Amino acid sequence: MNPSTDLLERPMRDLRISVTDRCNFRCRYCMPKEIFGDDYAFMHGSELLSFDEMERLVRLFVGLGVRKVRLTGGEPLLRRGLPELISRIAAIAEVEDIGLTTNGLLLGAQAKPLYDAGLRRLNISLDSLHPRRFGYMNGRGIKPEQILKRIDYAQSIGYTIKINMVVQKGLNDVDIVPMADYFRKRGITLRFIEFMDVGNDNGWQQRYVVPEKTILQQLRTRYTLEPVDPHHYGEVARYYRYAGTATEIGFISSVSDSFCSSCTRARLSSEGKLYTCLFATEGYDLRSLMRRGADDAFLLQSIKRVWEHRLDRYSDERSEADPAQQTRQGKINMSYIGG
Repeated sequence: MNPSTDLLERPMRDLRISVTDRCNFRCRYCMPKEIFGDDYAFMHGSELLSFDEMERLVRLFVGLGVRKVRLTGGEPLLRRGLPELISRIAAIAEVEDIGLTTNGLLLGAQAKPLYDAGLRRLNISLDSLHPRRFGYMNGRGIKPEQILKRIDYAQSIGYTIKINMVVQKGLNDVDIVPMADYFRKRGITLRFIEFMDVGNDNGWQQRYVVPEKTILQQLRTRYTLEPVDPHHYGEVARYYRYAGTATEIGFISSVSDSFCSSCTRARLSSEGKLYTCLFATEGYDLRSLMRRGADDAFLLQSIKRVWEHRLDRYSDERSEADPAQQTRQGKINMSYIGG
């Protein structure tokens, strides 16, 4: 079957799978503890996609053009037996790249088993090197040193690592240069992510966004940065290289510079709904189809039909709207759909 394209001629190349809706952090831009409290009702195990169901769906998605798979959450390392899932996906010949996004806290015990199973790339979230600010942002008082130790360990094993820093004005924008200094010296890519209005629970306002242009101007007072050509079609980050080094720095700027026109990502939520945008309000229930006995041919056509009717371009629409206009209500939370 030929690779699927949507109504805007965007191919399906990337699949993000949320393996759990649970997380051990309460980051304010994702799962603020005022809403996701200790009594919050997460999904029961039977509601989550099984590894058999995930593997089956990956095999179907690669038939439509997917070549990259990323496991997300919540916090994916809370899902038991994750190395088994990695090894299953790694055995699918068409999958060229497997990644995992994590807050890093559980990497001490899990980095080596995951590497042995075939995982090679990690995106690790870290928003500050300052203990008080980072503890406040993660909502659990976790100190950055706990994550930095695990980053060092994962790097020593052989992982390719990218650090994701969500920047919010008046909160951690003072950490831009210290973070850049720290990871430049260690040869690790740091990516600055503009604060996004994912879901409707994170108190997003445009005034808290620090745009790429502002961050870049600040960095250029200290470093000489050289633009880097995109590594592949549909890449969401824009990269620069520190002059005289191979180390890169990146920007994910969906607020100030939308990349909707080249978005190639499909997303599976923890309980098996297919979403075609990070800012979606509704998903297509693949789990119910599988558990009612749908065969592969029917599932494949169902996935193909959803993608081929895709018109999502939320970040473009946000940019085009009146700044005073409220953002779309009812968007799926990032902890549910995966970042």
